[in-house]
Amino acid sequence: MGTTYKCCFIFKRRFHTRDAPPPEDVRALFSVHAGGGPHMGADDLRRYLVATGQEEAEVERLLEQIVQGRARVPRLARPLLSLDDFHRYLFSHDLNPPIRHPQVHHDMTRPLSHYFIYTGHNSYLTGNQLSSDCSDTPIIMALERGVRVIELDMWPNSTIDDINIVHGRTLTTPVSLIKCLRSIKKHAFVASPYPVIITLEDHLPSQLQEKVAKMVVEVFGNILYYPPDDTHELKELPSPEQLKGRVLLSTKPPKEYLETKLSDSTKEGDADLHLGKGTGDDAVWGKEVPDFRTEIQSAEKDDENDDVDDEEEQKLQPHIAPQYKHLITIRAGKPKDSLADALKSDPEKVRRLSLSEQQLAKAAKDHATEIVRFTQRNILRIYPKGTRVTSSNYNPFVGWVHGAQMVAFNMQGYGRALWLMHGFYKANGGCGYVKKPDFLMQTEPQVFDPREPQPVKKTLKVKVYMGDGWRMDFKQTHFDQYSPPDFYTRVGIAGVPADSVMKKTNAIEDNWTPVWEKEFSFPLTVPELALLRVEVHEYDMSEKDDFGGQTVLPVSELRPGIRAVALFDRKGMKYNHVKLLMRFEFA
Repeated sequence: MGTTYKCCFIFKRRFHTRDAPPPEDVRALFSVHAGGGPHMGADDLRRYLVATGQEEAEVERLLEQIVQGRARVPRLARPLLSLDDFHRYLFSHDLNPPIRHPQVHHDMTRPLSHYFIYTGHNSYLTGNQLSSDCSDTPIIMALERGVRVIELDMWPNSTIDDINIVHGRTLTTPVSLIKCLRSIKKHAFVASPYPVIITLEDHLPSQLQEKVAKMVVEVFGNILYYPPDDTHELKELPSPEQLKGRVLLSTKPPKEYLETKLSDSTKEGDADLHLGKGTGDDAVWGKEVPDFRTEIQSAEKDDENDDVDDEEEQKLQPHIAPQYKHLITIRAGKPKDSLADALKSDPEKVRRLSLSEQQLAKAAKDHATEIVRFTQRNILRIYPKGTRVTSSNYNPFVGWVHGAQMVAFNMQGYGRALWLMHGFYKANGGCGYVKKPDFLMQTEPQVFDPREPQPVKKTLKVKVYMGDGWRMDFKQTHFDQYSPPDFYTRVGIAGVPADSVMKKTNAIEDNWTPVWEKEFSFPLTVPELALLRVEVHEYDMSEKDDFGGQTVLPVSELRPGIRAVALFDRKGMKYNHVKLLMRFEFA
């Protein structure tokens, strides 16, 4: 009987790594500053650093780190730098980052209305808007990232003797107000010394508003800022500099509320009952499984009514929480009439107006300049529409280009919109306050009109040389079971519609250290607000391309020259090693 032979094919994994040599531009740069020699001395390096715009004190610090080998860069502990040493220096994100000014450098002495403020929406939610837990953990995480505006939705607990923080009319589980306040105090100034603003969405009867006032005073003590006794309402907002280390409240001032009789079932303490805003303009709900479509509409309607005076308040009782009203620094409110009336500034007081993303988009068509003028003295808050039940976000530039200071975002998720928000607030040392560009504050010869096309002010040129670090931060089989990844880079601008675009390099096959050497050019009409978007993906012929990292950088803070650009994961956490070598030039 003959022998049967079976054939099998064995795929060998090709995981050999190849270190890419320095790009030609790096070689040319080294040759110029080394005088054509094989080494660059300390004086040569000093001249290079000065030529790239480094400040004198920063130059000496870098020289000490590089030449004496104190940085985490190998083979630099000697006075002369080879081409490879210089390349390593350029590719070090710690020594050669893409953003200038690691510290606060904007004028922080203007009123709060002159700044974009890092703002959260429903800051207590751990996940979706309908059924996730409420907790102080996402509040802590937001503050540690640099968020300066925390939103809390206040509702009575089931026995109407304490305050819960919960997304009303949903299945979200509550967390106590006192726990949230204590966590805000503990973590408020971990990332930034500048003020934390707590926006309160108030669904409380007056006796609980009095309890809120006592809690707030007890927790924050002398770091709580509120208007002086003789004014009660501010004619002009204080500056971030004046409010360093302070916490302030923003909400609709309480008025006399409808006289309400609580039902017996409410008094019995059903854990899932919520009272409507002011206990008079909404019904008391019993425990039931909600219809999610109804809940979406209800939550959206509730958000939209946050700052609207209630026309149904007919039968009034005296208000018993005067201290609570006095503690509100940024007062929210909106006339009962048209939006045009709402956008009129009162020279005797400043206030906050809230609009949903759809309301802003609608208002921007006919009232763009009025919105910009309003935001020159007052605060405009934009919040996500109620149908974003997965805690997704919207395009923040619609708010920013109209001067909206509080573009409120769901910080508990991730996605490209949230990447833009994280990137925008890398500006000004990451302190959570970014001074608005001058054109949004001008009144002469006319107020800025976002609807008008603008001329190109400058052109940003970006060159993507190479990438590295994936082999250290990812498993070898993460992108492909049998071969190294095929990386490509997407580069573009997020900004006003005329500036927004994305381009990409070709995919480099089978290489953990891809070299692209690709240059892009981006004409910018509003460079003051533009963000540079960078994403790396791994090309997959049969499936969706794999994610390899992302970052968003403020164009206004980019340092010209060849820089190391660190990449972040989907949730905005920085990788340990993944980075790109890029060049930035302005024309």
